[in-house]
Amino acid sequence: MSLLQPSRRDFLKAAGVVGGGLVLSVPLSARADLPPNISPGEGSYSHDAFIQIANDGRVHFYMPRSEMGQGVYSSLATLIAEELSTPPEDISVHLAQVHEAYAGPENGLQSTGGSASMRTFYAPLRQTAANAREAIALAAAEKLQVPRESLTLAGGRVVSGGQSYSFGDFAALANTRPIPEMAPLTPAGSFQFIGKERSRIDAGPKVDGTALFGIDVDFPGLKRAVLKRCPVAGGRVKSFDATAAGAMPGVLKVVQIDSGVAVVAERYWQARQAADQLEVSWEMPELVGLSTDKHLDELRQQLTEEKGDRSHKDGEGADGLDGASEIHTAEYSAPFLAHATMEPMNCAVKIEGDRAEVWTGTQIPQVIRGLVAVHAGLDEENVEAHPVFLGGGFGRRLYGDVVVDATQIARESGLPVQLVWSREDDMRNDLYRPASVVRLEARLDDDGKLNTLNVKRAGANAYPSVVDGALPTIMPMGLARWVGRRVYDVFEHLVVDPTSTEGLYEDYDAPNKEARHVTVDTGLPVGLWRSVGHSFNGFFKEGFIDELAHHAGQDPVEFRLRNSRNDERFAAVLRLAADKGNWGSPRVSGASQGVAVHTSFYTRVAQVAEVTVEEGQIKVHRITCAVDCGLAVSPDIVRAQMEGSIVYGLTAALYGSIDVEEGQVRQSNFHDYPMLRMAETPDIEVFIVDSDEKPTGVGEPGLPPTAPAVANAVFAATGQRLRSLPLQLAT
Repeated sequence: MSLLQPSRRDFLKAAGVVGGGLVLSVPLSARADLPPNISPGEGSYSHDAFIQIANDGRVHFYMPRSEMGQGVYSSLATLIAEELSTPPEDISVHLAQVHEAYAGPENGLQSTGGSASMRTFYAPLRQTAANAREAIALAAAEKLQVPRESLTLAGGRVVSGGQSYSFGDFAALANTRPIPEMAPLTPAGSFQFIGKERSRIDAGPKVDGTALFGIDVDFPGLKRAVLKRCPVAGGRVKSFDATAAGAMPGVLKVVQIDSGVAVVAERYWQARQAADQLEVSWEMPELVGLSTDKHLDELRQQLTEEKGDRSHKDGEGADGLDGASEIHTAEYSAPFLAHATMEPMNCAVKIEGDRAEVWTGTQIPQVIRGLVAVHAGLDEENVEAHPVFLGGGFGRRLYGDVVVDATQIARESGLPVQLVWSREDDMRNDLYRPASVVRLEARLDDDGKLNTLNVKRAGANAYPSVVDGALPTIMPMGLARWVGRRVYDVFEHLVVDPTSTEGLYEDYDAPNKEARHVTVDTGLPVGLWRSVGHSFNGFFKEGFIDELAHHAGQDPVEFRLRNSRNDERFAAVLRLAADKGNWGSPRVSGASQGVAVHTSFYTRVAQVAEVTVEEGQIKVHRITCAVDCGLAVSPDIVRAQMEGSIVYGLTAALYGSIDVEEGQVRQSNFHDYPMLRMAETPDIEVFIVDSDEKPTGVGEPGLPPTAPAVANAVFAATGQRLRSLPLQLAT
């Protein structure tokens, strides 16, 4: 791994740390320009410095990804801890600010999503830490005049001849020597921290309140803002009367921006109450005619009338159905869903002269800085984006709408403002998971094996909204809007958004497969939602596979195993779940079982659900989950992510639905968009496959099997095949 050797001395001089500590970086994006000088204390650091060993011996890690509850704060630090033989809790972890060096190799953006953090950083962070270890050890050997082989590192110190020394004793000398490259990594058999059970190192700050989330931001002079938006997405202000609102206590300014009318006040509740007094006349968009029932009917019609664009074909594709004596067909559907992060959307912006600062929980800090620059009329290098913890993301914080609004309010009011959304604002102004309808067709061979699988989905594309959101940071707003529209046109007419059909066809061995997509864009804002297309396609696919198993007269586990022989890891995780879930003999008296298994983000997850149905009510008693995510760096975090995904997935399976009438979202808060409560949460057991493979994703893969496992258990209990979410029994 190259460590930017040609510019290293220049970097150290610019950062002011020559002789003050050892700094190493990982140029994942192959960019070597110098970052600005930031000095947190003894020994300065650079935005592109992943690891710093300061003169006092302290190890600093500048984390390149956002922490939104998924555990990267601890897990990525564990990689460094392993190679430096330093307990993870002794490493000072800092949320990295924006710099090109942190751009991910997969998309060229400094972003967090796709369950990619551990998969992307596992090798380079370990290698960089190993190189740092060798740099310190070689410097210690030189200074102590002993052979390198006689030295060991333990407990964050260098041990020689019965004496131990701080890393800081050798950091300055290490700075003057060439940094080793490709130092040997710690063998798996010697791991002290990787794969071990340990407490999360961000648990303490989150419990004692010292962890800073976006909604916690405060500083002298900061005002609070509330924005009144059109009740129909895309509507614009025609006129407004702020007489009553402006006269209320604490109100400082009432300003109009692109998406509505904002009240700025000394305190949030003052702004909230004043916003309710605004009288606004709206210019309504075409979306005013949208209803979810009509939309789902349109999707079904489009499935029939439109051939769609092909996204995948194996063998003869759909032609494999020709001549079949019997074709099994089913239609499944899923509704719009909100993200419902526990921390509502918020953003603070301060504009002073030709400079600006922004504080917000975001999965895309690089894009956020650009959006502030565009809407404040500033150069991007004059905008500082402060990193904070995220109170949940699930894809929602991949978008900068709240940042655009906050920046425009700060610009128009001339005040530093924090825009805070209420839960009602959040629920009714989301970028929703697209509603979907899918038609699946299959042909079985005479021996009951899957011969042909043909699938076609109709619905909106989610991915272009991410591209659309980033465009204003790289081109003028008018041009960005034009190009953004073309992005949607490209997905609608030329290519298929990969998130639209992902997970529908990949897992099973049918020699003939075909997947098509019919794009139907309603105009309702849609976006990426936890596990993206897998979130609904996993339900569609695993429900249909269960139907085929019963149609063939085979056990659902055995049918899946017979048709997944090309992926032994897939089959193994299914066997593990079936074994640990006591398949065929429910542990809960009177319960029925359902099974589902799905691959997403390179991870295989299988689940067995135990369910009872009484008086038309579905009760989930137990879910046994098996996961193969490669090497589990932090097993406790892997289990927590599986458990969280199951709870999130059960919420969607049993309750989740965003309903639109005359263009307006009907749900407003948790009374009509309920979350799964503790009393409803089943017993959850998670079993992790022991693996030496490289780590894969864990933040999202636990969700797709949950809904189908429950639906399949309901079928076993009642004989009713539930093909629509949320799951509701016929009365």
